[in-house]
Amino acid sequence: MNGARGEVALVAGDRKFCLCLTLGALAELETAFSVTSLAELALRLRALSSSDVPVLLAALLRGGGEHDAARDVAALNVSAALAADAIAETFKRGLV
Repeated sequence: MNGARGEVALVAGDRKFCLCLTLGALAELETAFSVTSLAELALRLRALSSSDVPVLLAALLRGGGEHDAARDVAALNVSAALAADAIAETFKRGLV
């Protein structure tokens, strides 16, 4: 993982995946959540539901170059709490 790029490790089962908040990931999230600006996205992210976690993980996995894992997020063996922590850390590092 490259901390300087804001990459965060997500351990799922016996594998480690890279999450990264990129411009592409942000654009993907804007589309997925039907918002038109980063300000609207920030507001939308404050009201997340459990069904939003796979959408976030997929975008951040693609940002980290993990395209295969992003295609089938449901198959990842990761707890909701661990996924939420990794997502939060990715946003924290990516927005510094």
